[in-house]
Amino acid sequence: MTKYYDFKTEINQKELQEVATFLREGKLVIFPTETVYGVGANALNPKAVDDIFKAKGRANDNPLIVHIADFDTLKDIVETPTEMEQTLIDAFMPGPFTLILPKKDCIPDNVSAGLNTVGIRMPEDKIAHELIKAAHTPIAAPSANLSSRPSGTKVSDIKDEFDGKVSAIIDGGETKIGIESTVVKVIDQVPTILRPGKITPEDIKEVVGVVQIDEHIFKKATGAVESPGMKYKHYAPNAECLLVYSDDEQTQIDLVNKNIKDNTIVIGFKEHQDKIHASEFYVHGSIHNYDEISHNIFTLLREVDRKKPDFIIIEGVKKEGLGIAIMNRLIRSTSYHYIEK
Repeated sequence: MTKYYDFKTEINQKELQEVATFLREGKLVIFPTETVYGVGANALNPKAVDDIFKAKGRANDNPLIVHIADFDTLKDIVETPTEMEQTLIDAFMPGPFTLILPKKDCIPDNVSAGLNTVGIRMPEDKIAHELIKAAHTPIAAPSANLSSRPSGTKVSDIKDEFDGKVSAIIDGGETKIGIESTVVKVIDQVPTILRPGKITPEDIKEVVGVVQIDEHIFKKATGAVESPGMKYKHYAPNAECLLVYSDDEQTQIDLVNKNIKDNTIVIGFKEHQDKIHASEFYVHGSIHNYDEISHNIFTLLREVDRKKPDFIIIEGVKKEGLGIAIMNRLIRSTSYHYIEK
């Protein structure tokens, strides 16, 4: 049976300790972060970690991210960071940032998909931070969604998927950012983005002067991967989807209208609502506000999918700044069914 805890207004310290005890006992807990909700387990307990894969229906060659509350824990679970890695840690932790580092033996192989590296993140969300601190253990936590489905940004998105599969769900309200953390690995002294997120290439370059983007950001990866979100179909609704983008705004509108068919729902810019001729139109945000789009997109994909349309068309954004992360998620949401002109 799943217990629900309402921390939207304030954290109940007694209940927090109860949830932390679940984690220490090897049970699963869903909790909010600033990015999306996570389904977490004691990262040092391989059986508990296995239960994450079972609950999500997740392939076990898809590595998990380990969440920590303090830098002392970092020293216990990974090798000493290089100067470049430490600079990134100082700049972006805590926050929506994951760094791939060589792991110590205390991190079970099923956390890292058998690799000798592991992704480490320190959430800035208060509930997440207090829970990890109270649990006295690092927490392995992928996004709280069934495998391939859109990530959960509020409890109502995910409670039916996990009711009875986890011991506790903490409701902290809607998450602030709405897409998962930026994942980076330093390769030959160059920070390389394996999964884009709120921390953009420009943010990283401003701190260390150099950055590169992995070639698989917009295409499928095969073989072993060091970051989640690189290999498998992800973030996807059940309905067939098409992603449309053009540098020319009118061309994009025309492409959407051209591809509308019976029982099509369009998810797009509020500025285009009166120019697109779909039976239903859902606004993901303003053409000038990528933060708004990243916050809304996963919840909207779930909401629209519940309408059981035959077809969903999504308006894409320019692949720059936060738009890189948005397009990375949407390309995978549509199973690479994508038109760009």
